Amino acid sequence: MALSKDKFSGAFAALERMFQPKAPPLIGMDISTTAVKMVELSASGNNMYRVERYAIEPLPRDSVVEGNINNLDAVGEAVKRCHNRLGSGIKNVALALPNAAVITKKILVPAGLTEEEIEVQVETEANQYIPFSLDEVNLDFQVIGPAPNSEEDVEVLIAASRKEKVEDRVAATEVAGLKPAVVDVDLLAAQAAYALIETQFPNNGRDLNIAIVDVGAAFTVVNVLRNGQSIYLREQPFGGAQLTQEIQDKFGLSREEAEVAKRAGGLPDNYETEVLNPFLDTFSLEVTRALQFFFTSTQYNQVNHIVLAGGCAALPGVERAVEQRTQVKTIVANPFANMALSSKIRPKNLQQDAPSLMVACGLALRRFDP
Repeated sequence: MALSKDKFSGAFAALERMFQPKAPPLIGMDISTTAVKMVELSASGNNMYRVERYAIEPLPRDSVVEGNINNLDAVGEAVKRCHNRLGSGIKNVALALPNAAVITKKILVPAGLTEEEIEVQVETEANQYIPFSLDEVNLDFQVIGPAPNSEEDVEVLIAASRKEKVEDRVAATEVAGLKPAVVDVDLLAAQAAYALIETQFPNNGRDLNIAIVDVGAAFTVVNVLRNGQSIYLREQPFGGAQLTQEIQDKFGLSREEAEVAKRAGGLPDNYETEVLNPFLDTFSLEVTRALQFFFTSTQYNQVNHIVLAGGCAALPGVERAVEQRTQVKTIVANPFANMALSSKIRPKNLQQDAPSLMVACGLALRRFDP
């Protein structure tokens, strides 16, 4: 499935397994701006899954900035601590590149081509769409299936990333003694986890516009899906770091103390009225603006449901605040809702952490690729 191996070396050994079937038993690992997150799933019969373990390990400040690893040693040590906390004997991991670091493009090729013939077409198309020499990128492709509007063609997804982006994450994984088995894209991994949530919607979300709103530390990503395909994507400079900073300023805490308090509670009584509620109002307004951009730039004038993901989705009252502002039915993401749980998992803790584990969960699902 991957392009000719003799053209690539080093970290591409990991990227060329992107989308590869029959992935080995592995752990989903998400390296975000603020933390390393790991999820291990197993099969539970009747096409169900079981959460065996998960772990979240905070990252030192500025070790990852806008998806780029700035401090490889610090990230590698955090990956190691996270794996130790996970307590799993599995060394294979599926990891993801940030969406901004990956160029993706769907192309159509004639049905019936051999894999080698598809490779030639992919290389030709890649030269048109990738603003770098192919020697500077890691490149892979996946045949998606028959083209929607043409019986004579098949749809192929091309994915490419600068080599250093892949190498940094592979190096951080290997420093921790782990083996990168799959390299994916965080947006696609989150969409895989969303497939576990869409069963909550009427007719499994068929022909509905579902907006996944993922609030990271610095950016909010709005991804509108229709029948499992992304029809709109927008990134806005707003995130949970703003709430952390407001907690620091208001109560004289360090960044680390503010992060802990934001998650665990224990702040003074005026936190809700003077800090949290204004933040939720601002966040709800950001979501409303993103939906307006969606309406003005596409053929659609409605979003049927909003799914909140990311660390801020666990804030008390966020679901109600967004629903009231947007007048759109809103839920908090929990891809584990219908999974069995091992005795090691505390259900209350998992429910709290679930919105921030969408990417890690989607990566863990790669274990079950057909």
